[in-house]
Amino acid sequence: MERHTPPVRRRPRPALTRRFPDAAGIDCGAAAHVVAVPPDRDPESVRTFPTFTADLHRLADWLLACRVTHVAMESTGVYWIPLFEILEARGLQVLLVNARHVRHVPGRKSDVADCEWLRDLHLHGLLRGSFRPAAAIVALRTYVRHRATLIELAATQIQRMQKALVQMNLQLPLVVSDIAGTTGLRIIRAIVAGERNPTVLAQHRDYRCQATEAEIVAALTGQYQPALVFTLQQHLALFDHCQLQLAACDTALEGVLTALAATAPAPTTALPPPRGRVTPRDNDPRFDVRTPLYALTRTDLSQIDGIGPANALRLVAELGTDMTRWPTAQHFTAWLALAPHNKISGGRLLSSRTPRSANRAAAIFRLAAVNLGRTQTALGAFYRRLAYRLGKPKAVTATARKLALLVYRTLKDGLVYADPGADAYDRAHRAAVVRRLRQRAGTLGFQLVNATTGEILE
Repeated sequence: MERHTPPVRRRPRPALTRRFPDAAGIDCGAAAHVVAVPPDRDPESVRTFPTFTADLHRLADWLLACRVTHVAMESTGVYWIPLFEILEARGLQVLLVNARHVRHVPGRKSDVADCEWLRDLHLHGLLRGSFRPAAAIVALRTYVRHRATLIELAATQIQRMQKALVQMNLQLPLVVSDIAGTTGLRIIRAIVAGERNPTVLAQHRDYRCQATEAEIVAALTGQYQPALVFTLQQHLALFDHCQLQLAACDTALEGVLTALAATAPAPTTALPPPRGRVTPRDNDPRFDVRTPLYALTRTDLSQIDGIGPANALRLVAELGTDMTRWPTAQHFTAWLALAPHNKISGGRLLSSRTPRSANRAAAIFRLAAVNLGRTQTALGAFYRRLAYRLGKPKAVTATARKLALLVYRTLKDGLVYADPGADAYDRAHRAAVVRRLRQRAGTLGFQLVNATTGEILE
């Protein structure tokens, strides 16, 4: 007799909770923004608005008339920025969504469908917003990023000047470590001014230059082609203009930073003395960064190894001063993409590779980690140990994560960092290794004996 298995009664799935019933979705574009509000708020629930300023205010008025309180929009290029600022000024809760997080849905690729999809996802609280600091920090970040762009432009002109010199077989880059240094610029300016005698050009050598005049004479004996000298003169002029722009940017940046520091509560302790290098590097800001940063954050990030005043300014510009935006330090390192991205399926770990990221703050931490590898500090010893065991890429990521944790705790909890030194780290690591070996030997029924003293380690 055939037996029939009774059908399994499945429990009804609970409906999704409408966390933000007053939510709207916006698909941003270069020429127009498509907006979708809840269908019960307006007979025409989807509208298109041009991107002119008056139309953006009209868009905000329509959202307020529809009793919308939360808005979700994709971060499409830079087209979202004016609308984001206007809606935020109107008191709306704006959620900036990474487009990669919502694109993997088949059959949904039109402006109308995009904005409706954003609205429905945000309606049920299924979207995660991107980080954007406060408006005052955004202004500071704009200056800092623009300054980095000017440095990149100046570096490009240096490379093109070097190319023109090599094409004329003027091997100045081989005898001078930096053609944008004192000796290099003196010689290049003399060449542009019309001087061709290598002996006369070599007399522009600075006393600190390691190359001798004879070596410089040999390097400057070449073919001075008029076309290449002209390009050299053009790139030198562009380099000088970048330096003028950089000085003007530093002046504006100092004013913004000082104004921000004036609005923050006064620190209760005095600024600690600087650690490490006091003389600024070539590309560092030409004003006192530590004093206004200390007044703004009430802590000195430059006390952390690898985080000098310039890097501290860049980190504050990217992260702000409010670390409560990340509930824990683990959330912070995950946002930086400096933590393992575990992919687990069926109880088995498929991959724990650190995901790629274009996060600017993470790039600062990684660069600082590389520089720490050449220092006699605890973090430097940690980097070298991991680099020997796991390789440099993983050592950079792990050290950058340690730096991120220190910065997070310094800004949030007021941690005062004190470097114990490379020797103290090595001793602590050796003691930990010996402790684990002793425990392992005890588990297997053995004892550890010091080969030098004969002492039994217990």
